[in-house]
Amino acid sequence: MLGKIKEGKTVTLKVSGDTDPGYGCTAKMLTQSALCLAFDLNHNQKGGGFYTPATAMGGALTERLQQYAGMKFEI
Repeated sequence: MLGKIKEGKTVTLKVSGDTDPGYGCTAKMLTQSALCLAFDLNHNQKGGGFYTPATAMGGALTERLQQYAGMKFEI
């Protein structure tokens, strides 16, 4: 993925996993998202509304995906 920051520089993010991205990684991401929601978040921290997984769980989900789901995030 590519993005630009305020200074106009380009930032590249590479996401990789240890299994098929369409089947294996999807199951791992869903499982870790559910566990993150159940055990890792302070539910009083956010107000109501609709959140994407990254917005709702942020770093807690990223850590779980790296530790338990065989995923890697490189900037």
